[in-house]
Amino acid sequence: MVVGVISSPAELDFAIRIAKPPHLFELRLDHLLRPTLEGAIAARLIERLEITISKLREPLIITARHPMEGGANRLSAQQRRNLLYRFLHRARYIDIELRSAPFFGSLLRAARKQKVRRIISVHHLMATPPPSRLWAQARAARMYEADIFKVATRTDTPAQLARLMDFAAAKVVNIPVSAMGIGKLGMASRLLLVSFGSPLVYVSLGHGKVEGQITLEQLRAYGFALPL
Repeated sequence: MVVGVISSPAELDFAIRIAKPPHLFELRLDHLLRPTLEGAIAARLIERLEITISKLREPLIITARHPMEGGANRLSAQQRRNLLYRFLHRARYIDIELRSAPFFGSLLRAARKQKVRRIISVHHLMATPPPSRLWAQARAARMYEADIFKVATRTDTPAQLARLMDFAAAKVVNIPVSAMGIGKLGMASRLLLVSFGSPLVYVSLGHGKVEGQITLEQLRAYGFALPL
């Protein structure tokens, strides 16, 4: 499935108006809401965001990314957990980093109770670890009953891309893996990994904020099937 990433008001507006949307939208709550706003102002902004996302025609993945894994606005764990709880009823999927899973145990249980599918993710922004480390992280994600293990790694060199491909191809752990690269070979990695059974392909709805992220229009140009 193709996932359009919404990380700004402009992208949210575009997602509402788009004639042929992707299968899912990922709502980056860490980008869309700032922790410095409190009280009545924050409540109004959250209410406005909820009204706006109700206009989206496709299901949502919600996430509030950890600052050490690319998260915006330096949200604390408590702030991120509160946001995810607030929007959980709107979600088809929730994405929580593996490093956050121990603290977010009650949230993962609430998601399961509400039949919201769980993505456990890791983001290696500086390198691509050996496949053995990625397998260990996938096994840990399975312990948290993840429906999908998502992994993004730095792919600036052919060797880094090869390590990510080796991990994705091995299927050592019995869990669906959505793997993708960032960096100079990021776009190539995302196109190649579709053939390895990656269940989710993340695309930018405008100019990609992540180096190597493919745009929705580029994906269409490569002939990928999208919903009508």
